[in-house]
Amino acid sequence: MADLLALSARIIDSGVADEPVNRTTQELSEVGDGVAMVESFSHVVTFRTDEGLVCFDASGAAAGGRVVESLRRWTSDPIHSLVYTHGHVDHVGGSGAFVADARESGRPDPVVVGHANVPVRMDRYDRTNGYNTTINARQFGGVRGLGIGIGGEQRFLPADAARPDVTFTDRFTAQVGDVTFQMRHAKGETDDHLWAWVPQHKALCTGDFLIWNFPNAGNPQKVQRYPLEWAHALREMAAMDAELLLPAHGLPIAGRDRIAGVLGDVATALEHLVADTLALMNEGATLDHILHTVRVDPDLLAKPYLRPLYDEPEFVVRNVWRLYGGWYDGNPAHLKPAPQSAFAAELASLAGGSTALAARAREVADGGDLRLACQLVELAVQAAPDDVGAHRTRAEIYEQRRQAESSLMAKGIYGWAVRQSTAAADGEGST
Repeated sequence: MADLLALSARIIDSGVADEPVNRTTQELSEVGDGVAMVESFSHVVTFRTDEGLVCFDASGAAAGGRVVESLRRWTSDPIHSLVYTHGHVDHVGGSGAFVADARESGRPDPVVVGHANVPVRMDRYDRTNGYNTTINARQFGGVRGLGIGIGGEQRFLPADAARPDVTFTDRFTAQVGDVTFQMRHAKGETDDHLWAWVPQHKALCTGDFLIWNFPNAGNPQKVQRYPLEWAHALREMAAMDAELLLPAHGLPIAGRDRIAGVLGDVATALEHLVADTLALMNEGATLDHILHTVRVDPDLLAKPYLRPLYDEPEFVVRNVWRLYGGWYDGNPAHLKPAPQSAFAAELASLAGGSTALAARAREVADGGDLRLACQLVELAVQAAPDDVGAHRTRAEIYEQRRQAESSLMAKGIYGWAVRQSTAAADGEGST
C-alpha cells in the first residue's frame, strides 16, 4: 500500500509537485484505522463499521468493477451504504458493480444516499444523453489512450447506475454501527453536492470541493457552478479542525494546520475571483473587459493543489458572469447577431477570401497571438466550409493552441477542433 499521507505532506509542505497528485492506480491504501481509499478516476473512500462498509462514491462505469475488486482484497465485509458526494457520472457510474457485488454474495443491496438533486440530475442526463456523450468525447477525447473517460459505453449515465434510496435537502446524519456520518449539502461544482464530517475519525469527506487542481468552477461545457458558495463550504470545513481530509480526486491530507491551509487557499482564490468580477460588473464593465482584466494571484496558482491543469480562472469568471448577469455579454451586436457563417463570409469578402483570412491567421499565430489567430482561422472555415487549405491551417493553429494551454478543458476543446479540420481536409467530414 502506498503511503499517501506522507506523499501529500511532502508535496504540500515543500510546495513542489514532483510526483503525480491525481493518480488512477485502482489500488487501495489504508489512510487510517478502518479507513481506506481506492485511487480511481474518482476515488472511493471507505469506512469500516461493525455493520459493514460505508463507501463514498463509486467511481465511473469503467472503473467500478476494479474498485470493488480492490475493496474485496482488503475485506470481505458487506457494503452497507454507498454515499454519493454528488451525481457526476465519474462518481455514480460505477455503482452497478457495488450492487452486483452484494447480489453475488446474497446480501442486501447497499443503501444509496445522496442529495435530493441527484435523481434530478440523473433525469437530466437521460434527457440530454447525446449532448453529454458529445461533451465527454470532446473534453476527454484527446486523452482516451490514458484510460480517461467517464461515461458508460451505451449511454452517458449507465443503465445500471443505482439511484438514491435516501435523499435529503440540507443535513443528514447516518449512524452505521459504531460510526456517525454527518452530511451537509453545499453548492459548489454542482447543486447536488454534499460533504461529510466523520467525528470518530476527525475526518472530512470533501468530494470534489478539493480536487488538487484549480477548482472545477468554470467548466465551459457544463451547467452552472457556484464559486462563492463553494468557498463558503470550504471555510465551514476548515472550521471543523479535521485531522484527515479525504477528497474524491487527489491525495488525502493529514494534519490540522495543513488541511486548514489548503482549504483556506482554495477558498481565497475563489472569493477573490468572485469579488473582482462582481466589482467590475457593478461598474458596468462588459464581459470582454472583465475576462481580460481579472486575475488570480500567481503565487496561489503555483501551489501544488491549485494549478490550473483541469479548469482555469478565466472560465470561472464566465460562470460568475452567467450566475449573476445572465448570457448577454454587454456587446449589443451579440444580442441578436447574424448567423456566424454570414458574418464570416462578409469578413472574408472584405479580406479577399477565406484563403487570405487563413493566411493572415497563420501570420498572427507565427507572431505569437494565438487567441486572435484562432478567431481569424475560425472565420475562414465558417466562410468556406469546404476549403481544404483553410481547414489544414485551422488544424495547425489549434494544435499549436492546444500545446500552449495548461487546462485539460481547453486542451480538449482545441484538440476536438484539430480532429474536425483534419477530417475535413482529408475528405472524411467533420467529427
